[in-house]
Amino acid sequence: MLSKSQISLLKSLQHKKFRKEHGLFLVEGHKSVIEFVNTAYQVDTIYHTPAIAPKMLNLSRKINFQEISLADLEKISSLKTPQEVIGLVKMPIWPALNYNTLKNRFSLVLDGVQDPGNMGTIIRTADWFGIADVICSEDTVDVYNPKVVQATMGSLARVNVHYTDLAATLPQIKLPVFGAMLDGENMYTTNFGNEGLLAMGNEGNGLRPDVQALISKKVTIPRVGHAESLNVAIATAILCSEIKRNSLK
Repeated sequence: MLSKSQISLLKSLQHKKFRKEHGLFLVEGHKSVIEFVNTAYQVDTIYHTPAIAPKMLNLSRKINFQEISLADLEKISSLKTPQEVIGLVKMPIWPALNYNTLKNRFSLVLDGVQDPGNMGTIIRTADWFGIADVICSEDTVDVYNPKVVQATMGSLARVNVHYTDLAATLPQIKLPVFGAMLDGENMYTTNFGNEGLLAMGNEGNGLRPDVQALISKKVTIPRVGHAESLNVAIATAILCSEIKRNSLK
């Protein structure tokens, strides 16, 4: 049974202020928790219901395990239908972004992406296409937001996410910047090469002017139908697919 102080702490981690204060975040679901156990992330405690206890037997004994009731699980979960495992994970202290490690490959740049679902899906997409780094503006949604973590389906454990002042950082990276914009070059005729940054903008406003000024080439997904725009996560996946196809020519 969880104490009131434990419940209070775990519930507080739904808010960025307290995640930052305690250096902790929550991961929900057995599969996602296992993804973090098998990486360099430090899993502090795994809370689980009695029904799923047998699945915990093969995990590291260095992790604290606490069996809790479904009622307690519901109190600390951010989901309408809680899963039977919640991991309490320590937030890593990321080293400064090493620009040299970004050479000879592609990385993503996110400028003001606000929707947690989009952010999580983009991280999952990056993992799918083997993109190791996502570089975010400081006002992009917090990657440890429970909805973001949930949407990554464990991919957050394998993707490095950095927050920085994009206007100051991008010129120092010294790689071509491909910016997703409606007036860009058709992505199917674009030569992406084998290295660079793909910049995706805010859901409503796109890339802000100071980031647009740093773009080497504007690119767009050609529109055939009549939809006004594409969801930023879907657009990212389409562009990543074309970049990967381009690199395999």
